[in-house]
Amino acid sequence: MAEEPRKPGQKGQRDQELGSTARQMQEAMPYISAVWKMVGGAVVGVLGGLLLDRWLGTKPWLLVVLSVVGISVGFYGFLREMNRLGKKK
Repeated sequence: MAEEPRKPGQKGQRDQELGSTARQMQEAMPYISAVWKMVGGAVVGVLGGLLLDRWLGTKPWLLVVLSVVGISVGFYGFLREMNRLGKKK
């Protein structure tokens, strides 16, 4: 059975059952998600660069290039998410 859509300012039964810590974690989740986007982009770029450097024997150029690309993409995703969250409020 589907839950009815909530009106603004109205807390659902599920929200009322949550403890204060769980409610705070639920409110922080969009920000934690934005940080993980930034970290994830950097990690994927660095690991991709390391693996491709080993495979192709191009040390350290692909590591440098893919690290810069990964950090840039992660930072762009972080800023985009922060901008979206800012517009929501």
